[in-house]
Amino acid sequence: MDIDQNTANLLFNELSIDEATKITTNTLQKLDDGELFLEYSISEHLYLDQNIIKSSSYNIDKGFCLRGISDDKSITAISDNITKKSLLDASENLKPLTSNSPKFLPKLLDKHDLYTKENPFENIDFDKKVKLLYEINDYVRKQNNKVSQASISLSGGWKVIYIIRADGFKTFDIRPQVNLRVNVVSKNNNESYSGSSGLGGRYEYEKLLQESNWKHISDEAVRLSLMGFDAKKAPIGEMPVVLGNSFSGVLLHEAVGHGLEGDFNRKGTSVFSNKIGEQVTAKGITIVDDGTINSLRGSINIDDEGTPSSRTVLIEDGILKNYMTDRINAKLMNKPLTGNGRRTSYKYSPVVRMTNTFMENGDKNPEEIISSVKNGIYAKSFHGGQVDITSGKFVFTTAEAYLIENGKITAPIKDATLIGSGIEVMNNVDMIGNDLCLDPGIGSCGKAGQMVPVGVGQPTIRIKKITVGGSK
Repeated sequence: MDIDQNTANLLFNELSIDEATKITTNTLQKLDDGELFLEYSISEHLYLDQNIIKSSSYNIDKGFCLRGISDDKSITAISDNITKKSLLDASENLKPLTSNSPKFLPKLLDKHDLYTKENPFENIDFDKKVKLLYEINDYVRKQNNKVSQASISLSGGWKVIYIIRADGFKTFDIRPQVNLRVNVVSKNNNESYSGSSGLGGRYEYEKLLQESNWKHISDEAVRLSLMGFDAKKAPIGEMPVVLGNSFSGVLLHEAVGHGLEGDFNRKGTSVFSNKIGEQVTAKGITIVDDGTINSLRGSINIDDEGTPSSRTVLIEDGILKNYMTDRINAKLMNKPLTGNGRRTSYKYSPVVRMTNTFMENGDKNPEEIISSVKNGIYAKSFHGGQVDITSGKFVFTTAEAYLIENGKITAPIKDATLIGSGIEVMNNVDMIGNDLCLDPGIGSCGKAGQMVPVGVGQPTIRIKKITVGGSK
């Protein structure tokens, strides 16, 4: 199905599709690869803090990026003015790039249809969104008298992209995105702690407006903020650690996922470089990047080069099987396209990025995993951390963690950090749960100065030993 005329007019009101195709093919036909990427986007953000709406923004943006590729070199020309003259001027900037290499234009599969094309801004008026933020604020403050501050953010986006390749191939995608986030600070005497929870995905605002959904994330934010008052100082030293399911997969994303992106491996800067076919984790571990799951925040029908997203098995039963690729790295590495060429907007060139990255289920019940640990910690989620792609070493700080004592989860702990390396930790995983869950749609990933929405997840797993840093 081609793009409807009304949507096409958002991009092509001053430049016809035929003109854009002719200029693009004439410009790129002598090069290895490239594309014209056109984009129209709407975004809004509402933020309530300390009982008032502190900020509200609504933005419309459109433009194009014309990119030519020769071997491992590329030139891009960017404009926020979609006209014939602007595109012709952009094509002049690509003239220094020449190539005698064979073209890299593989036949593309049909794109997916993973989410609604409806514009979320058309079905709910502004006043209703403002009313929701105040309703959440009132609800949160009534949950406990220690709640001293509540901040709520609501954001939405609707993006139309259209891609024309060097051989005249054309494709498009229409991408909605909504997100609700609740942050709470609770205070008692001189102590204060914060908690945060959220929900989002590629759907319309109605899901966020459902009372059961916004009350759930509000309750979670309050619970996490209150947890700190009962928390003990974290233990230190090497010990077994159980990672909970869902958002604790952010450690997997950072410590392992980035190391499996094709650009790092082509350049030999990843700890996983040149290890296809080798055992890189403990047996039983299967890690997947899957951009084809309906309505998830990290899912895409096509990537930002026009390649359909895919389900890519990266590690299977501990054996490294594949890297994630975009077009330039797939060609130079002689690897299959996986649909992982992503960009923040038309103002950037695409780079290899994850979509929804997770570990597959094992065969253990979570209760069995917890009961197997005499003394250790249970880490349910993380604030974030630092990772060295070359060595795989990382430091992660927990957002929610507990002691495990005699096989039972007991007191919450604070100031806990996990220190190790991706390969080391993955080889120390000796129990994998059967409760795989992806995060609720709150993840974003930064790379090369760009942010894109992603999903993370995993089942409950046991790491038989890892260094825990704390303050005890």
